[in-house]
Amino acid sequence: MTLSPELLLAVAADRLRAARPELAARLDLSTPEALRDAKAAVAGREADDVADSAVVVAVISGFHLPTWVHETCRFALSVPADLAVAWRRSFTRTLFLAGRPDNLTERFPFDHIADDASSAWSGPTANEATTALRRLLRTFSGTRELSAWAPVTIDVAGPAAPSSRPVHRDLYIATARVTVSDVLVQVNHLLAEAVLNGLIRPGDRLTLRSVPHLSGLTAPLAALRVDTDAHSPHVLRAYAALTKET
Repeated sequence: MTLSPELLLAVAADRLRAARPELAARLDLSTPEALRDAKAAVAGREADDVADSAVVVAVISGFHLPTWVHETCRFALSVPADLAVAWRRSFTRTLFLAGRPDNLTERFPFDHIADDASSAWSGPTANEATTALRRLLRTFSGTRELSAWAPVTIDVAGPAAPSSRPVHRDLYIATARVTVSDVLVQVNHLLAEAVLNGLIRPGDRLTLRSVPHLSGLTAPLAALRVDTDAHSPHVLRAYAALTKET
């Protein structure tokens, strides 16, 4: 698959249409600049209508990619169907804060805590429900750029449903000029939406693979995460990809 600028724009625009079709029909999505303006318009509407928004807050004490991917999938799989609808309409918005979940559990009722207590999630919920937590903690600052790693395979927690069989997919993550904070945002969106779309289910396996850029991938893709390039605001970039069954 050739990740042309036209394809990247189509993927990004389709995501907006899927999440907010009633708004996308009235917005210009024909160029990267127009898409950026459309996303800002949707975000502004949500800010004005708090009843139409949902956010997840994730508290992270340390970042280990395989563990974080595993726990992110576990959390997304635990989100009730009605809250998943609201979260999808808010583009799986997630805020990442720096803190130690084990020091916060008596004050804040997290909805999911990693087995090693390295991370915890609250939500999806209305913005005001997490105000106290957001005021207490700072945004997680992961400025270190990613290094390449040897492929590693993780199992998605939970037994496979009797009506389905486990699927093995590759998760490709771009590393060139990509920071830990970039990964938290971009891969989180890919994983959360893959879960909501039924592409990642309990019992599946994911092999995490690093590449400098995704442009050279030849494997057929089931999902692609596209966003504005952090270093070129007028250009779209593919940050992560989930393949079809390997």
